[in-house]
Amino acid sequence: MRFVWVTRLTMFAVLAAAIALTQVRPPWEAGKPRWYKGNLHTHTLNSDGDSTPLEVATWYREHGYHFLALTDHNHLTDVAALNATLGAKEKFLLLPAEELTDKYLTKPIHINALNLTRELQAQHGASVAETIRRNVAHIRGAQALPSVNHPNFHWAITARDMLGINGLTHFEVYNGHPTVNNHGGGGAPSLDRMWDELLTGGQRLYGISVDDAHVFKRTGQEYSNPGRGWVVVRSTELSAAAITDALARGDFYASSGVNLLDVQITPASYRIEIDVRDTEKFTTTFLGDGGKVLATSFDAIPEYRFTGAEKYVRARIDSSFGHSAWTQPVFRR
Repeated sequence: MRFVWVTRLTMFAVLAAAIALTQVRPPWEAGKPRWYKGNLHTHTLNSDGDSTPLEVATWYREHGYHFLALTDHNHLTDVAALNATLGAKEKFLLLPAEELTDKYLTKPIHINALNLTRELQAQHGASVAETIRRNVAHIRGAQALPSVNHPNFHWAITARDMLGINGLTHFEVYNGHPTVNNHGGGGAPSLDRMWDELLTGGQRLYGISVDDAHVFKRTGQEYSNPGRGWVVVRSTELSAAAITDALARGDFYASSGVNLLDVQITPASYRIEIDVRDTEKFTTTFLGDGGKVLATSFDAIPEYRFTGAEKYVRARIDSSFGHSAWTQPVFRR
């Protein structure tokens, strides 16, 4: 009986150790890329939001986001204390950021500066294009990543204004604020169409999706609530440098509600795997030079095989539930 009792104790110890090991072992392999969900545009009481930085960051962490940029207008919110409180390795990260808020005449020109080390000041210019150019150069000079925000807000920025601007590699193809005119109108193109105009004109530009949240204490379509747009970045780790590097090389997709399981681009094809749930149906459109539709698919794993004639290829995935996802252009020549 004594031998049995010792054996049982040993078995329990081994089992407890195995359970403990299982609990601390991360659900990914170190050094292997994984997908991280994040929002790159939101506001707090430090500018025109209705909630404190702690309340805002807590909302995103509790709703399954891995990273967040607090982009208050002309204010760099210090995220060190927030990372000490809410940040956790491979779970949640605050990125230092700022929305440089400028204008030309009556046209608002807002450009996010992501992964900043110091607060920046809006630079102004003698035209819309020059204002964008000066602010982008200022952000690049601070070793941060610039992204033009909501071009159709007050119909301020056209594709022509962004063409030929050195260092401009990102813009918002979707913004969840209710007054930014994502879909265009009155002869003005949608942001999705504007993206093709820019790509066709030679601007190598990646598209991001954001919620531009200001309102956390009330909900409704008339408010700029959180959770309406995000990016999902493929990276080997959750760090400011790694996330920014992945954004810079276009290794991410943008979404207003469609989830993807994978995006794979090889020399032969552009392949997407959609996360299909319930009765939702999807239409994937592969787009090329001039916004030309290269192919359309209703499959859960759409794939476009390159012909060799493409200047670039990107994809938009539209859901029957009214949401979309945008994958990044691959440049063929």
